[in-house]
Amino acid sequence: MGQSFESTLAEFRNLIKKMKSYEEALGVMYWDLRTGAPRKGMENRSQVIGDLSGELFRMSVSEEMSGYLEQLLEPQTFEQLDEVNRKIVKECKKEYDRSKKIPPEKYQAYVVLTSQAESIWEDVKPKSDFAAFAPYLEKIVAYNREFIDLWGYTGHPYNTLLDMYEPGMTVDQLDQVFGELRRKLVPLVSAIQQSPNKPHRSFLEQPFDIELQKKFSRYILNEMGYDFEAGRLDESAHPFATGLNPGDVRITTRYLPNDVTSALFGTIHEGGHALYEQNISPDLIGTPLCTGTSMGIHESQSRFWENMIGRSIGFWKRYYPQLQQHYPERLSKVPVEIFYRGINEVRPSLIRIEADELTYNLHIMIRYELEKELFSGTLEVQDLPEAWNRKYKDYLGVEPANDGEGVLQDVHWSGGSFGYFPSYSLGNMYAAQIRNTLKQQMPDFEDKIERGELLPIKEWLVERIYKYGKSLTPSEIIQSVTGEPLNPAYLVAYFEEKYKDIYRL
Repeated sequence: MGQSFESTLAEFRNLIKKMKSYEEALGVMYWDLRTGAPRKGMENRSQVIGDLSGELFRMSVSEEMSGYLEQLLEPQTFEQLDEVNRKIVKECKKEYDRSKKIPPEKYQAYVVLTSQAESIWEDVKPKSDFAAFAPYLEKIVAYNREFIDLWGYTGHPYNTLLDMYEPGMTVDQLDQVFGELRRKLVPLVSAIQQSPNKPHRSFLEQPFDIELQKKFSRYILNEMGYDFEAGRLDESAHPFATGLNPGDVRITTRYLPNDVTSALFGTIHEGGHALYEQNISPDLIGTPLCTGTSMGIHESQSRFWENMIGRSIGFWKRYYPQLQQHYPERLSKVPVEIFYRGINEVRPSLIRIEADELTYNLHIMIRYELEKELFSGTLEVQDLPEAWNRKYKDYLGVEPANDGEGVLQDVHWSGGSFGYFPSYSLGNMYAAQIRNTLKQQMPDFEDKIERGELLPIKEWLVERIYKYGKSLTPSEIIQSVTGEPLNPAYLVAYFEEKYKDIYRL
């Protein structure tokens, strides 16, 4: 191994480490903007974020980056790289090829726009004022349509956006797995709606002190193995997780005064994301591999912890007494089985993040279909509210009273995250498949949950998923963990077993 090779590799690694430093600084600014930065500073902060993002973008497509990639991708040189460095080079090359097609000044303007749009969204959502938000969304969609044309696409234009969040995923594949899921779930939802054995929820619809909610949320995060010395829990309009590095992974939640479960399950969900990011191998810090491999695998962890553990009967047999101690007047006379059935009620609803885990997938399919139409040119932004309301009536039998509980309910489009929503349902499918394998390899899995032994479950996931970061692809992860490719049958089986019991079908 010659000196020139070593120095080239060292300089290349220094460049990507510098880029990760910019990313981390931007992550702190984004977190600050969403968790209480002064409103009057919003416009200037957006410009600062745009400036730094533009500089980061220019580094990713610089002559310097091009030169390193050219040298390191030479067959003889590439062979000398270890496995991690090969993957880093390939990841940087993929990003370089994609980014090189976008003029830096255009990218910078887009970042400023989305940063402003997210703050505008926070203002207009409570007022249900889609008209005030629409001009921003129209520009964001126009930028993305232009970017797709510059990047190029195979098949459906939307495939290019999907690939950014779930590498290798296509419209054809999604149509197939979503179609299969829909065919199996619709009869189950119908049987549930006709069942006379409906859970009671009235005990959940009363005031629950927010300070006690905060205390219980922190307690559960600690039980899951979330490291508070490597993170923190704050409040925001929409719960999110920000992984700056494995030693600094922050999450937010949203507390509602008359709902003890919304913040709790939001916290567990974001905690699942955070466990992934906190447990990536330290060897990957400072590289583009120090993140989750895809949003689908990431969502598999948040949905696994939130629903398959957090909404299980075993979990509440263990933790319900603690919740009762927090709210004795509210819950002391409510048995754990009644509480368990209540938090798992299947009821078509308007709000995705508060939907039950069964009908949740229909919320995702609605957004997926709207996004497909936006980028095939068959739907325009101005027509979104009407299309949204129509699909909610068709899919869930409910209709929003206003745009705040309709088309404005999610933050993702304001940030330009098109192609992201399918990750949630993919995450449900991955989670059920992983859970099936976990139960085979850990026969006392459910007993462990009931005993509050959540750390061995976390460690099992660390060893098979978390520590690899982005060094394995989503398909490599699901294949190596479960021995087969993505298979929606496991999610259907999980739903049928759980909800036939709850509804006495």
